[in-house]
Amino acid sequence: MQAPRDVLLFAGTSHPELAQLLARRLGTTLAPCTVYSKSNRETVADIGASVRQRDVYILQTGSKDVNNSIMEMMILAYACKTSSARNIVGVIPYLPYSKHSKMRKRGCIVSKLLAKMMCTAGFTHILTIDLHSKEIQGFFDVPVDNLRASPFLLDYIRKDIPDYRNAVIVAKDPGSAKKATSFAERLHLGIAVIHGTAKDDDGQHDGESSPPLSPSASIPGRMDKIASTGLDIMPVATAKEKPPMSVVGDVGGRIAIIVNDIIDEVSTFIAAAEVLKARGAYKVFVMATHGVLSQDAPQLIEDSEIDEVIVTNSVPHDVQKMQCHKIKTVDISVLLCEAIRRIHYNESMSFLFRDAPAE
Repeated sequence: MQAPRDVLLFAGTSHPELAQLLARRLGTTLAPCTVYSKSNRETVADIGASVRQRDVYILQTGSKDVNNSIMEMMILAYACKTSSARNIVGVIPYLPYSKHSKMRKRGCIVSKLLAKMMCTAGFTHILTIDLHSKEIQGFFDVPVDNLRASPFLLDYIRKDIPDYRNAVIVAKDPGSAKKATSFAERLHLGIAVIHGTAKDDDGQHDGESSPPLSPSASIPGRMDKIASTGLDIMPVATAKEKPPMSVVGDVGGRIAIIVNDIIDEVSTFIAAAEVLKARGAYKVFVMATHGVLSQDAPQLIEDSEIDEVIVTNSVPHDVQKMQCHKIKTVDISVLLCEAIRRIHYNESMSFLFRDAPAE
């Protein structure tokens, strides 16, 4: 692929292997820049090329040191902005904090905060893959192209899983059923859904620690009467009780392929694999776009009933692969390269979504 004119590809320290793959496929070299941390942990970015009125692409992804990766990305973008770059496109295969897109208890929506920070830093366009929630695109004030890795994963199933016609696509929980259905329709396979939980939820729900309204409470004035009346008309909330983990669908004598967007903590995947094997599945594959695989996830997978874990190279996981031979990688660099080319030449991006599952 011939490199687009006037393009500068910078890369942070989060994924140097993917950066080299992109540069090689684009037929160019990485633009010179140095990103490092000082002794006091402050991040420094030195750009070694003029970016004035140039189109700049900054590759950075969510990695193990996620907060440092975010600061590198922000500082690189702001350095290009203040040096009069024409366009600054963030190539972020795995957007950090993408799971933090809903309000929980008295917390905050961190992914919206990150989006505002990125826009302020100078990004004019964001290129990412398989956001955990597509609604995150609405947090940005700039265009966001949310590419899909599913065509590459579907191709892996067809070419590298023997007898995939005897497989069933499995949703790890009811929330993943939509994605599993999309895969099943493309492959003309059946679907199964895992319902319930392998362990009790010990976390308190919002308000459980608050004291109940009491008519004897010392509330001055009319509030005392309001409280006592409220006790008589307030409905009693029924606590949620998740049933034990079970499988809805037939997996007996079949290959079970669990699909998800992110695999990080693997305890639920391992529990799902055990249930599937107990229900008669003779092989269990786990397939996800982003293989974060933090902490002791590789060793847990190695010792589990899971036969294979397939992830893309959106996140570096070479160390994890050395610890677990079950982890396989699908290269999606060609997808990012074609997206960069189309953005630069103002071409339609619809071709990149045409063969992907409609979710």
